[in-house]
Amino acid sequence: MSGLEKAILDDPSIQQNRSLESALASQSVFQLGLLLVLPMVMETGLEKGFRTALGDFIIMQLQLASVFFTFQLGTKAHYYGRTILHGGSKYRATGRGFVVFHAKFADNYRRYSRSHFVKGLELMILLIVYQVYGHSYRSSNVYLFVTFSIWFLVVSWLFAPFVFNPSGFEWQKTVDDWTDWKKWLGNRGGIGLPQDRSWESWWDGEQEHLKNTDIRGRVLEIILALRFLIYQYGIVYHLDIAHRSKSLLVYALSWLVMATVLFVLKLVSMGRRRFRTDFQLMFRILKGLLFLGFVSVMTVLFVVCGLTISDVFAGILGFMPTGWAFLLIGQACKPLLRKVRIWDSVKELARAYDYVMGIVIFVPIAVLSWFPFMSEFQTRLLFNQAFSRGLQISRILAGKKDASVSSN
Repeated sequence: MSGLEKAILDDPSIQQNRSLESALASQSVFQLGLLLVLPMVMETGLEKGFRTALGDFIIMQLQLASVFFTFQLGTKAHYYGRTILHGGSKYRATGRGFVVFHAKFADNYRRYSRSHFVKGLELMILLIVYQVYGHSYRSSNVYLFVTFSIWFLVVSWLFAPFVFNPSGFEWQKTVDDWTDWKKWLGNRGGIGLPQDRSWESWWDGEQEHLKNTDIRGRVLEIILALRFLIYQYGIVYHLDIAHRSKSLLVYALSWLVMATVLFVLKLVSMGRRRFRTDFQLMFRILKGLLFLGFVSVMTVLFVVCGLTISDVFAGILGFMPTGWAFLLIGQACKPLLRKVRIWDSVKELARAYDYVMGIVIFVPIAVLSWFPFMSEFQTRLLFNQAFSRGLQISRILAGKKDASVSSN
């Protein structure tokens, strides 16, 4: 996105550099964490034999131990980083004992949205941009070695809670989870309303670390959010969306889109307060008209500027991080935005982003839940053979019981 890759690839001494590719391929092997596994294999090998150690290592990989470990490191990294920036560490009870229950999609989203899902989606977008617009190693096998570990990190952070969630791929539970998540996302907050009942209460709770932080923490939060604006600049000027134009009007157009989005969200927020309780139909009509108007305005802008479908795709990749940067900066400057009365727009923007992120994560789960063998595979993966057999028998008995009750 900085334009440096093209200049490097134009250097004849770097083109077809097999030595550099071999070094990168070897380094990527160590990125998979093999050095961390070596002490465990050596200790088990000295105690029980190296054949047993190798077998235990293979079984651990089949049980997705690496996925669980990678996800656990994401939890530690997030809360360590937050404590370093803002202070205020606290104990989070995880419970003890053997308890088997199905966690709802909304519960997993509340727990891991900001710590894992947001970071995983950010890395995924960067990988997509690198795949679409990058040229280095595209024609060689080194590209797979260079990006494989990051793709593994993305998949682990996005889907580990659902892989290790009992009955996470049962179709009926998936449908119930979707209904529950939509209800939770649409509920308005209130005094004393718990976070598991309303998205607004949860969103306010996620910003508690900013309420007691000092000016240093707020400034650092804003500086970290500026990386998304740099991302937008690279999308506009170095990935051919501007057709090699250096005019500031192209960059201004991207900000015009964000201003239009905020204006639409402000109207939606006003309509939510005035019409939603007593005039449901009027509120839905208002949202539909605003959406059609926004699409029409954006279409006219793209046609007038002569942009193509690829430009629209690049624009979407650029606008989404820009909105997230505005959201993070707005949370850090909450008192100021309340005074200028645009805090409601920020809240609606956050709700829209959570809705989109939830859909992106939920769609693969719904697709896998459509296949019955996925639920059986997950049960066998999570539990031993005796427990899996008992769980299957209990499902059969429950089905027969339901059938007898319905016939009576």
